[in-house]
Amino acid sequence: MPTVEVPSGPITYQDTGGDGPVMVFGHGLLMDGRQWRKVIPHLPEYRCITPTLPLGAHRAPMHPDADLSEQGVAGILADFLEALDLSDVTLVLNDWGGGQFMISDGRDNRLGRLVLASCTAFDNYPPKPARPAKWLCHLPGGGWVLSKILGTQFFRHSNKAYGALTKRGLPDALFDDWFAPAVHNRAIRRDLVKFAKGDPPRRRLLELSDHMSSFARPVLVLWARDDQMMPLEHADRLVALYPNATKEIVDDSWTLIPEDQPEIMVEALRNFVG
Repeated sequence: MPTVEVPSGPITYQDTGGDGPVMVFGHGLLMDGRQWRKVIPHLPEYRCITPTLPLGAHRAPMHPDADLSEQGVAGILADFLEALDLSDVTLVLNDWGGGQFMISDGRDNRLGRLVLASCTAFDNYPPKPARPAKWLCHLPGGGWVLSKILGTQFFRHSNKAYGALTKRGLPDALFDDWFAPAVHNRAIRRDLVKFAKGDPPRRRLLELSDHMSSFARPVLVLWARDDQMMPLEHADRLVALYPNATKEIVDDSWTLIPEDQPEIMVEALRNFVG
């Protein structure tokens, strides 16, 4: 995969190329662009780019002094758009919604549209099923203990842990690939722990959310009705927050709509971007 250097370190990515409208796809904790493997092949008329952000499944560690807080990773995403000189980008966020902090930090100039698909928002950083892992990372050696838990069936498939992300389930071979960097590389575990500990206090999260109303460009809020991690009421709050937002509710899906309902995701993106 190609790699681009940003101030915080190397970012690998996949890029379908072409002259079509640009979509940049975010991903969740301990995932990479394969979160979108059921969606992107059906969007050949668009240039689809999937950076691997430093959320634990990245292969090359960030610089030791990199800011890997929620706002810091949003800044890395903004640096990535600048490094590739992308403009009028449709940013698609699912599970991890921290890309919204590009707006509150005044770094959204390269965005033309925003898709928020069942993602973290307001003070839901991290969502409830992920909070035990966050607390573990605050303990000495917690990152190493977490790396051992990643291989358990409970963590992978229970709806009280990672299994709450999708109704359909994810294959263990994909988990093995996603989790391998944190299991085998101490520097990746360091990055994962920094991110897990880097969410702002609740009051600060809500203050930052208020600033996002400055984003007047089109926003699509696509939310899973039965989501186990992202409260359904956040969909209405996001529509009220963003001045130019529309909402679509997805049935028979949990957080990972591109996994549970890829056809609906493809159609929603086409209708939204044009």
